[in-house]
Formats: sequence, structure tokens, C-alpha cells
Amino acid sequence: MGESTEPTEQTARAAAPGAAATKKDINDKMRALVDRRLAQSAARSEGVLRRTGAADLPYQAVAEFIPVVANTFASQPEEPQAAVFTIAYLATGPDHPHAGAHASARPGAGHPRPICFAFNGGPGSSSIWLHLGALGPKRVVMPDDGSMPPPPYAVRDNPLSWLAHFDLVFIDPPHTGFSIAAGEEARDRMLGVDGDVDALTAVIHAWLARNKRFGSAVLVAGESYGTTRGAAIAEKLLDRGVALSGLVLVSCAMDLQTLEFVPGNDLPYALFLPGYACAAQYHGRLAGPAGASPAAAREAAEAFVVEEYLAALHRGGTLTTPGRQRIAARVAELSGLPVALVEQKNLRISDVTFFTQLLREQGKIVGRLEARVTGPFGASRHDAWEFDPGIEALVSPYAMAGQAYFAETLGLATDMRYEILSDDVHKKWNWSRGERKGNGFACTSPDLARALRRNPHLRVFVASGYYDLGTPYSATNYSLAQLDVPADVAQRVTHRYYDAGHMMYTRSADLQRLFQEVGAWVQG
Repeated sequence: MGESTEPTEQTARAAAPGAAATKKDINDKMRALVDRRLAQSAARSEGVLRRTGAADLPYQAVAEFIPVVANTFASQPEEPQAAVFTIAYLATGPDHPHAGAHASARPGAGHPRPICFAFNGGPGSSSIWLHLGALGPKRVVMPDDGSMPPPPYAVRDNPLSWLAHFDLVFIDPPHTGFSIAAGEEARDRMLGVDGDVDALTAVIHAWLARNKRFGSAVLVAGESYGTTRGAAIAEKLLDRGVALSGLVLVSCAMDLQTLEFVPGNDLPYALFLPGYACAAQYHGRLAGPAGASPAAAREAAEAFVVEEYLAALHRGGTLTTPGRQRIAARVAELSGLPVALVEQKNLRISDVTFFTQLLREQGKIVGRLEARVTGPFGASRHDAWEFDPGIEALVSPYAMAGQAYFAETLGLATDMRYEILSDDVHKKWNWSRGERKGNGFACTSPDLARALRRNPHLRVFVASGYYDLGTPYSATNYSLAQLDVPADVAQRVTHRYYDAGHMMYTRSADLQRLFQEVGAWVQG
């Protein structure tokens, strides 16, 4: 998988010069592109994970395309619907011969080494964030405060790689990374909740078959929208006869109703308030007892939400004037915003209102995915939230360091475009599920609940960042509390909290804690 002169998906879908491309033209070009990528040989390289306080761990890296086939059991071979790019890290050496074929999940157990499939979210994101942020043997090192480091950028050894716990396979969902679909119909089907789950389930199953790893314990790790798909994949794999041993959900987003600020949906206004309080305390905007510490701010907001705020939002226009004034004053105290603004917003503070108003007098906007980070307003200081300083700090370092690593170390073609974040995929995503029409609140919590009930050995590890205002920890608390499982089954779900944002692993102390806590969880 070396140098390549093949066209990109974008050129394949573009019109021919001087004329509009027909649907058949586009489909033929996309089909040819998928066939070429699937025909490429895997790029293989060797590396060594150098660990602190433990023996070095040699590994093989394998970068290859996996076909998405709708029915692998059809009497006649079906044409692949997509070519999905994967990068696997497989432990080798005397303790792990044949890339993990005889290694052990636990000391003394005579079973193959466990394997974890990982992906990010978006939708429209490649897997580069988990790959080069926390899990892989190389990582992009970021400042602990979440700010953007100066260039140049390069990956460094990651002694806290999850390769120490299990083999790793990073998956770029269709239309991210180098992954592409074989035609417009297949593309549209995969740009949606259910089609995406079907495609990634097929990839996992196909990878296990190709590499003869059905004898391994299988885990799945997803971040952000990757948790949305991961929760559903946990059940979908059961339908293919694959029972997961573990599911890792980083910055959970299983229930979009908890996250979407739209008319008639009051849930996010309540669930975001503890996160607002934590961020406001960090930026010095809280007074009194709630301003004493991040924990004090969170606890005060959590108690207010349960005891008063939810009921007040439920009452709406029937709330009395004295009651309304009391609620507005308390929301202002806990969010760091002016009480007049809270009243003007009808007691409901959206995420964008918080981002643009908390530090407005200082000329700063607050980050969404990392609320500790700020960015400058324009000179006009208008109310539009034009960019997220939390993610802007990460994109260029990861993009530049990652693509250099892919070419120089993994031996991938330098002229293939690697789609790190696709706005087009995000905008065209179909959030409906099943037979419903029109985009509603996607929710895969029921899928996870059924998977937990169907598979008595499935355990779930959830990681939340206190300064994440994209998927706030308190919204995750709510989603996990609403899982339709009995109490004894709920005990198989572990939730841990970290002192950073959405990508909590960019903070070195949280990277260390996450590594240790996942390791302890794997050992059970």
C-alpha cells in the first residue's frame, strides 16, 4: 500500500469536465475505486511498545482495506458495498506468537489475546483521535491545559498504549479516513445510524474471519458518536454470533435527546447545567460556596437540577413570578451568567449561549469539547459562535502528525486523501432508525440494554470528562440511569470521570488514569 495515483472519492463523484456526470458515471467510478483499494496489499511494519516499568512489547502494524459485504452467507458472492480502512496493532514475540494467536487475556488462561476494535464518531470522523490520542503505540502529545501547541507536529512513543491490554484494530467508518463506498446508493445507506452500524458490524466480523481471531475475547471501544454506534454494534454482533466481552464508551452520546437544544426538548437545559457550573468555576465566574471548587460547583448544580430546576422547566408558563425569579437567580449563580440574560432566555441556557456569553466581557468564547480552552471573539463581538477553540486546538496537530506517521512509519500512500473530519458526512447523516421517516432523536440505549440482558458476560466501561460540553458527564449519568436493565445487570456498567474535556486523554494525568482504570477493568 505504497505510492498511489488513484483518484479520490471526491474526484470520482465530480462531474466530467464540461458536462454533468450521470449517476451511472459516478457509480462506475466509485465502484472502480473500491475495487482498486480492496486489491491493494496490506501495508505491514514492525514496532516496539516501550513501557515504563514493564518489558518492551514488540508488535506488527497492519494497514489494509476490509470489504463490506451485505450478506457473507449468500449462495453467490456479492460485490463489496464499501472498502473500509483499518489499522491493526498485533503483539508479536515469544509471548505472543503469530500476532497474538496464543497469548492470554489473563495470566494462566490458555486463550488467544483479546482484541479491541476502536473508532471515533462525528458522525464524519476518522479514528485518528483514539488511535493517536490514547490507545495506539504512538500519540500526539498536547499541553495539559488543552491549548494548541506550536508546530511542527510529530507523534511520540506512547508507553500507556492500550496494546498492553489487548490487540487493537482502528476502523475508519465509510467516508472517513481512506474508507469509501461503491456507489451513491451504498453511500447514502451508510450515512445513517442503522446503515453505519450494519457496515461496521460487517467489518468487525470480516476482520475476525480473515485473521482467524474468533477464538479471542472481543471488545469494542467508541468515542462520542462512536458510542452511539458502539452501543448498537454490541447487540448487532450478537445477531452474527459474536458476544462482546467488553464495551468501552468514551464521552458517551447514546441518547441524542439529552444533547440537542431544540424547541420542546427541555432535557439538555437541565443536564448541561452541572457542566456549565464546572466550567464557570474553572474560569473564575462563580461566587459563594459553589465557587470554592469544581466538585462544589458540580454538586450544587446537580442538587438544584433534581430538586427544583427540572420541575420548573416542566411547569413552563404556569410558574409563578416569585418562583421564576428564584429559579433565574439560581441558574445565574450556577452558570456564571447575568440573571437578566437567564430571564431573557426563559430560564433556558443553550450551549451556544453559554459559550458566547460566559466570558463575553473579556472578549473570549468558551470551548465546547474542552471548556477549559477559550478563543477570541471578533472585534464586533457578535453572538455567533464561529468555531470551537476546544477542537481547533487538536485538528492541525493530529492531522499533520498523523499523516506524517502514516506515510513515514506505516508506509501508506502519500497522495491518498485522509478524511479526518467530514462536514459533508455530518450534514447528510440520517438520524432516523428503522421505518421512521425524518430526522428525530437517535437513541441506541435500548440496543445496549438488550445486549446486556442477552449477553451475561458483557461489561461496559464509560469515561466522561468534567469539562466536556459536547457530551456532558451529567447527560451520560442520565442515559446510564435510564438503561432498561435490572439492578444486578446494571452493576456490569462502570462509569469513571476525568478532569479534562471530551478527549480527556490529552491531559497526561487523565491519560495515565484512563490506562490504569481500563486495565483494571479488563482484568475484572
